[in-house]
Amino acid sequence: MEYSIIGTAGHVDHGKTALITALTGFEGDSLEEEKRRGITINLSFSSMQNETKNVAFIDVPGHEKLLKNMIAGAFGFDASLVVLDANEGIMPQTREHLEILNLLHVKNIIIALTKKDLATSEVLEQRKYEITEHLKSLKNLHLVEIIPVSIYEPSSIQKLKDALFALPVTPKKSNGLFRYYVDRSFSIAGAGTVVTGTVLDGTIKVGEKLFAPELEKEFVIRNLQVHDHDVESAYSSQRTAINLQNAQKTSFEKGALLCKKGFIRGLDCADVWVESIGGHTLKHNAKVILYVGTKQVEARILFYEHDDKADKGYAKLQFNHKLFLVHDEPFIICSSGRTIGGGRVLNPINDPMKKKVKLELLKALDTKDFKTTFTILVEMHKHGFGLISSNQRFGLNHEEAKGIANEMSDVFVDEKGLVLYPITMQEELGRIVQAIYAKNAYALLSANSLSLKLKWASVALVESVLQNLCDEGLLDFVGGIYKNAQIDIANIETLIEDKLYNTLLTAEFTPDAPYNIYDKLDLDRKMGDDALKSLTRAKKVVRLEHNLFVTTIALSAMMAHLRDIMRKENGVDIKAFKEHFDISRKYLVAYLDYLDNFDDVKKEGNRRVLG
Repeated sequence: MEYSIIGTAGHVDHGKTALITALTGFEGDSLEEEKRRGITINLSFSSMQNETKNVAFIDVPGHEKLLKNMIAGAFGFDASLVVLDANEGIMPQTREHLEILNLLHVKNIIIALTKKDLATSEVLEQRKYEITEHLKSLKNLHLVEIIPVSIYEPSSIQKLKDALFALPVTPKKSNGLFRYYVDRSFSIAGAGTVVTGTVLDGTIKVGEKLFAPELEKEFVIRNLQVHDHDVESAYSSQRTAINLQNAQKTSFEKGALLCKKGFIRGLDCADVWVESIGGHTLKHNAKVILYVGTKQVEARILFYEHDDKADKGYAKLQFNHKLFLVHDEPFIICSSGRTIGGGRVLNPINDPMKKKVKLELLKALDTKDFKTTFTILVEMHKHGFGLISSNQRFGLNHEEAKGIANEMSDVFVDEKGLVLYPITMQEELGRIVQAIYAKNAYALLSANSLSLKLKWASVALVESVLQNLCDEGLLDFVGGIYKNAQIDIANIETLIEDKLYNTLLTAEFTPDAPYNIYDKLDLDRKMGDDALKSLTRAKKVVRLEHNLFVTTIALSAMMAHLRDIMRKENGVDIKAFKEHFDISRKYLVAYLDYLDNFDDVKKEGNRRVLG
């Protein structure tokens, strides 16, 4: 079964709701207020189905004051059915709706000329000509057909049905990132909270978790419904009701985003392409209302190439709170209740950079020249540019992003870590590693330990550099670690144990934490841990607490000091201990606690006394 979302748009009283009722049998104006006022206030949803296709309609308002609901609905359209009164022709809201559909790249348009029974054939032909001419100026719209209809002529309704079913289902490019804007939220007795909306991308299944980034909460999907039928999975372009466990209805305002956790970041600005419609001019630094998905927020336009005003251009949009946007996401902007323009999100994760470089980046993103995009960003992020957020930033899944990266020259691609580095960073890292071994000829390191030490360098990048140094004869790879090729080490494990033991012996009562010791000695962490365990088993070292190891010699000496204090002062506590040994509380507490292992020592409150 194929699914498509058809949005109905048009001027008030041109017959949208009546036409949908004739097509589907569903009366969209079901709310009392809608029936009383005679216009569609909220988005209404219905569908029709044949053997191979389900066509879902989003009937949106035509009244100018209710424009925001029309915009909210349009974001989920695959195609549009624009309803036009045959006698009245193109009206102001018709033009506005068509311009909005053009901005949102809703490609296929069918025009229904309603009330044909009240119009002459000459009028119908005149309307067809006017519509065809008008649509020539809207470059993103493709007029599929103009069909005169009357709800009193079943044959015309059937012709329109056939045309709607025949609309091609254009596969939407998917990056696998599930996204869904809530348009309604309500509670059902015995079921709990239900939200409705259109799946914009990706797939969800019953039992999976969904993340609400604005709430910073995860919810489990209890049930899914597509057009009143329970389903196990929901896909892109499906009108879907989601029953969420442990969710409160009031938590989900209109415009709330649902997605998968860990893939989308929220920011208070984004780089965009923006253009005006209807003869409006966009002013630099102007405040506007931004509509994206079913969300509405205040925003400010800051052009990159204009200081005053412009009809179109690259700009930064600053929001009054964080938005969770993705690359190529459409938006509409309004001012004083009128739609003045819209555009596409180019860079949802704003990178601070000089204006000239930013414009180069935005032009590359605008044309989907991702190789140039990656080149610019890798140069900006010399210590690693991550592809983990490629879904959000570029509309690319990880495999697509890696494929582009692998076509680039002068770039090191860490495919597992999803990080790109300028090839020059291999050279820089090579100099750093050589400096470590020049300073400490007995350094024993692994790629993992060096990556922990140099936080910007991924394990794969470090491994490549270490392997190069081995190929050059500077290092040897022995037993999982890299050693100086010029130094002959008979027993690496014994060498590490000796280094650790001597370091602990020198530190006496106040040794560093193990990882700090490993870093100072340029030792691989795993091998350091193994050596420390071996020293502990041999009873040469004692573990006082999680990150505190002392030699048996130092511990015996400290216990003797404490016993001496207890005998002379009838016990010891933190304060008395501190007077004799000016060391940090961490060590004081650990040594006092160790006294509890002796049968002749008793604890009285905070003091230890000899029994």
